Amino acid sequence: MTTSSTPTSTTPPPSGDGTLHRAIGPKLLILFVIGDILGTGIYATTGKVAGKVGGALWLPFVIGFVVAILTAASYVELVGKYPKAAGAALYTQKAFKVPFLTFIIAFMVMCSGLSSASAAARAFSGDYLGELTNDALPPTLVAILFVLALAALNLRGVSESVKANVVLTMVELTGLLIILTIGAYAVLTGEGEPSRLTEFEASGSGFALMTGVLGATALGFFAFVGFEDSVNMAEETKDPTRTFPRAIFIGVAVTGTIYVLVALVSSLLVDHTTLESSSGPLLEVVKAGGLDFPHKLFALIALFAVTNSALINIMMASRLCYGMANERILPRAMGRVLPARRTPVVGIVFVSLLAIGLVSTGEIEGLGDTTAFLLLCVFAVVNVAVLVLRKDRVEHRHFRTPTVLPVLGAVTALILASPLADRPAEVYVRAGVLVAIGIALWAVNKLVMKARTED
Repeated sequence: MTTSSTPTSTTPPPSGDGTLHRAIGPKLLILFVIGDILGTGIYATTGKVAGKVGGALWLPFVIGFVVAILTAASYVELVGKYPKAAGAALYTQKAFKVPFLTFIIAFMVMCSGLSSASAAARAFSGDYLGELTNDALPPTLVAILFVLALAALNLRGVSESVKANVVLTMVELTGLLIILTIGAYAVLTGEGEPSRLTEFEASGSGFALMTGVLGATALGFFAFVGFEDSVNMAEETKDPTRTFPRAIFIGVAVTGTIYVLVALVSSLLVDHTTLESSSGPLLEVVKAGGLDFPHKLFALIALFAVTNSALINIMMASRLCYGMANERILPRAMGRVLPARRTPVVGIVFVSLLAIGLVSTGEIEGLGDTTAFLLLCVFAVVNVAVLVLRKDRVEHRHFRTPTVLPVLGAVTALILASPLADRPAEVYVRAGVLVAIGIALWAVNKLVMKARTED
């Protein structure tokens, strides 16, 4: 991996007045990336991945790690080249200059946040909460109340600093380290069943096995999403062209290693059918591990992890909605703020209603797969964009990924987003409905703006 040979200076152009404060250094950014990736995916969907692939649970996470690294390399080049807080939408607009495509990409990113938050709400209402309440509460109602509570918190005003995110990351990471400690103890004491690690759920071989592994990888990829959000911190990062390559690659590598190890431990200690049937699969690992770790304490850690993921995603989605309204991409009414709190009230209400619809009609597996599908489509476009933008030279030095990586990134993203990944039709329907809502809002906004122009 190399740096571009065309630049003439080592830093991006100096910031002018009114820019954000550059307060994030290399260590904080690494922790931010790790914290953004960790969360609902590994805590909630590990069992569903096991249900698709069987005991070889580790394999989809290894493949997902490779796919994540390929796309991360494209994001690193683009954020170094254009250190602005706009992410995939900015890169799409610069590469293709088609406003409608840019809008679709931005709206898909927003919807991926909503489906991720909805998966977290479903995870919150499942077995982790059941460990504390003895399964006395109806899951769908709990999930809806969970979304409403997050909406209320957003309306009141949630100001999360990166240093606070470090604390949240450490709590989430603690839960996964507990799983790894349990696994190490099991290996040292001869517990577990190593033969499960090479068992595949798909019968036969060839095409059936391939689609089974691809389907498990597509769902498991949900655990890796989050690194793409970190590029929105570019304007608040010290020397982003130097800081981001190390931060994103280390962040993805650390989380990928943890995920593979957690998958190995999970399959070693718990049969894949038990994992599949649980909405709190890592709690099953704690129970089977042989160490006397309090089950309720681990359940609390898991609830904290999925709550943090949901809160971040609801915040991101509502702010994207607000930003698109301010850019006149969505109806202006969606950019209104609550006078007393200065929070995007219409945006929060809109995304919360969509989230309630999602949790009312989907389960963890389908919602997680919807998140992965939407982002895989976005990642395919970003990987192509990095190649298109090679002709656009900039003044400062920046990371330049080998050309083969974005090519492989685009191909692998498209394969995992395709029907070859053996995902249920409901995932495509759900994603299609979300995008159709966005297109309808786009069309309404165009008609309103045209009417105003004619008047």
